[in-house]
Amino acid sequence: MNYHNPVLLQESVDALAIKEDGVYVDVTFGGGGHSREILKRLGEKGRLFGFDQDPDALGNVIDDERFTLIPENFRFISRFLRFHRIKKVDGILADLGVSSHQFDEAERGFSTRFDGDLDMRMNQKSKVSAQEIINTYSEEKLAEILFMYGELRNSRNLAKTIVEEREKEKIETSFQLKTVLKRYLPNAKEHKILAQIFQAIRIEVNEELDVLKEFLEQTPNLLKEEGRLSVISYHSLEDRLVKRFIRTGMFSGEPEKDFFGNTSEPLQKVGKLIVPTPQEVNTNNRARSAKLRIATLRVKK
Repeated sequence: MNYHNPVLLQESVDALAIKEDGVYVDVTFGGGGHSREILKRLGEKGRLFGFDQDPDALGNVIDDERFTLIPENFRFISRFLRFHRIKKVDGILADLGVSSHQFDEAERGFSTRFDGDLDMRMNQKSKVSAQEIINTYSEEKLAEILFMYGELRNSRNLAKTIVEEREKEKIETSFQLKTVLKRYLPNAKEHKILAQIFQAIRIEVNEELDVLKEFLEQTPNLLKEEGRLSVISYHSLEDRLVKRFIRTGMFSGEPEKDFFGNTSEPLQKVGKLIVPTPQEVNTNNRARSAKLRIATLRVKK
């Protein structure tokens, strides 16, 4: 099964400052590229846990006694690590977004390039698919999703058209959706606008931003002192959440100050934002929007 070339592979694994006997978690196992790189740097006593809710990822399991794959959504990271008797870890890596493999499988419905059922579920067992959202959500709710998650200014018009057209005929495939929205897709921008529409629906289907928030909130309690968090994001909605949580430990508002005017953010950032080199973007188009942020547990004074 052909999975993508891992983006920012060396940089994101370097960010974990791997200790040979450490315990690490790759919460987005996918094709296992980042996991293999982590295992290369671990000694015999080191351990690595991978999370992936996509059944396709199970075909990539690494045959290594130091490795355990947990076929679950990483929003449940603490619960499943506890099940494996792990309370604290030395590092956590997350490579967010959709894998190229998921985009390339037409029947998964993630891609604007192929015609396939409007599915977009990363976990095939989950109940809500893209088709259900497109055909049952109210016009108001559709407009909200397209605006919030797709950052589309004409979200109301798009939603109105979807609702009008689905009354004539159920919208079941990606090309049907494309045809329905044709008038909003000028040739020069068709790909960009479609990508934003599909992104919005996909985020709603998989609750991606809620999952990311739940995951980030658990990281300070999971990391050992000097433990590292390494997160690659691919669009501004994800990146803003990651950046803000590393800076303040919150997703909105500002941290409260104590009597002395000090705040107690759980994490502190390490180094500067890292983006791929032009060479990497040339050889791997998926890298073009990637941003890597690194944090460590703030040591209490």
